[in-house]
Amino acid sequence: MFIDTHAHLTSREFDADRDEVIARASDTGVTSIVNPATGLEDSRRAVELAHRQEGVYACVGVHPHEAAGAGDDVLRGVEELCTEAKVVALGEIGLDFHSESPPRDVQERVFRAQLGIAARTNLPVVIHTRDAMEETVRIVREALESFPAWRSQAATPFSRFPAPKGVFHCFPGDPAQAWDLINLGFAVSLPGIVTFKNAGNAAGVAREVSSEHLLLETDSPYLAPVPHRGTRNEPSRLPLIAAKIAELQHLSVDDIARATSYGAYTMFGIGSPGVPVFVYALKNSLYINLTIRCNADCVFCDRKGEAVIKGHNLRIEREPDAREVIDAIGDPVRYEEIVFCGYGEPTIRLDVLKEVAAWVKSRGGKTRLNTDGHGNVINKRNIVPELVGLIDAVSISLNSTDPVQYGELMRVDGKKFFPAMVEFAREAVRLLPRVVLTIVDMNDVDSEKARRFVEGEIGATFFSRPFF
Repeated sequence: MFIDTHAHLTSREFDADRDEVIARASDTGVTSIVNPATGLEDSRRAVELAHRQEGVYACVGVHPHEAAGAGDDVLRGVEELCTEAKVVALGEIGLDFHSESPPRDVQERVFRAQLGIAARTNLPVVIHTRDAMEETVRIVREALESFPAWRSQAATPFSRFPAPKGVFHCFPGDPAQAWDLINLGFAVSLPGIVTFKNAGNAAGVAREVSSEHLLLETDSPYLAPVPHRGTRNEPSRLPLIAAKIAELQHLSVDDIARATSYGAYTMFGIGSPGVPVFVYALKNSLYINLTIRCNADCVFCDRKGEAVIKGHNLRIEREPDAREVIDAIGDPVRYEEIVFCGYGEPTIRLDVLKEVAAWVKSRGGKTRLNTDGHGNVINKRNIVPELVGLIDAVSISLNSTDPVQYGELMRVDGKKFFPAMVEFAREAVRLLPRVVLTIVDMNDVDSEKARRFVEGEIGATFFSRPFF
């Protein structure tokens, strides 16, 4: 399932076959389409189409190209439309300084006014920016300061964070600029440009920005992806864009579809968060979510929040028994490996872990354990020998070589748990085929010191995980 978060279905290019275009999109797995508007009349057409087509949703607003005609009456009309059912955002709005028409001051006035409408109606915004990134971000920051309550509610019932405030569509910036916007509460979306040979910044953003912060869009009828470049674009081509992003992120197309659809849910309220799962696929591996319990409470972990990863809802309300997990796995050799990893600590359920791992190994599968390395403390014994023959690889969260910082990051007693983790790691290196120690890439963590410690003192493989 895909969600096209930006397609101009009310454009005159679709007047001859609009319904057929929507049907073709559905046939390729595009279940929902967000239709942005360019002016008041287009906003009305977008609302009418959304009422008529089940999978279509409307944005209302004035595009910067149309800002010269956006007087107070037009802006009042846009605000009135915000109460219509299936209106999910203000958009597309923003700044376009590629030419000097309309004048910059006019565009800025209309942009500010529409950000005010978004704040009053508590809707997210779909932002267009061209040759105006600095000015656009400046005005957005001003709006965030002026309207602190805008989108301040939780994104989902369990979220620890405010609802996303909008998306910079057809994002023209580089990865660093994208992360700045993400930290302000925005997502970015990429159209067919990402498939072009000269994709430029789009490829870098698709490669370096995690899928949790990306949305999919076609910007139809414009920017058709390869191999349709130069033709009229339409939402049915969205899977081609998803496939390219999946390639750049070393994920599956399903991973990208799921993660970006969840992003559309938190942004626009389209779709649902899905039911909690205890078995979930990522890339070519199958992950086992045995528990959401953990002895630690890492500052970068969302266990107590949404507990969603790449669109998989891991907030299980009941822990599965070994038989349920085994039945859910099916044939383990279909996967590169079976990974015991969720938003909890797997060794809390050591007996179930061992039973499932034994079954996987008996059928020729490979196994990996992702752990905080506290299993010996949790189980009050050295459990590493019990993993011999059952676990092919273990990944341990090192997080920091400084016991004090380690404790602060994991919200545990660093003096107790840091040496216990190191002891677990040394024993794992001695007895298990492959051991990796990881840190989360955060500015105040000394990654080089961690690398030297892991490779020189522990004798394991070092890996730095991105902080999303």
